[in-house]
Amino acid sequence: MRVSDDLYARVKAANRDGETLAETLDRLVGGYSLTDFADDATALRTGVAAATRLVEQAGTAPPAFDDLETLRERVVVRDLDG
Repeated sequence: MRVSDDLYARVKAANRDGETLAETLDRLVGGYSLTDFADDATALRTGVAAATRLVEQAGTAPPAFDDLETLRERVVVRDLDG
């Protein structure tokens, strides 16, 4: 596998004593895939939508926000496709 000198240096710097570079890469990547990322993004969107509904039902934003619009601006999760 070919990698840039910069990436090789970063992996080598993270290499622990007695650990092969393959073991270092495996540890750094940790098995977190794009599918895992997509699942997490979906869960985040679901949580934000639920929290937004609760705030709208209450009719007021938490004290940390000036108003509901400020809250919406800060918690909107943009669609990854657009």
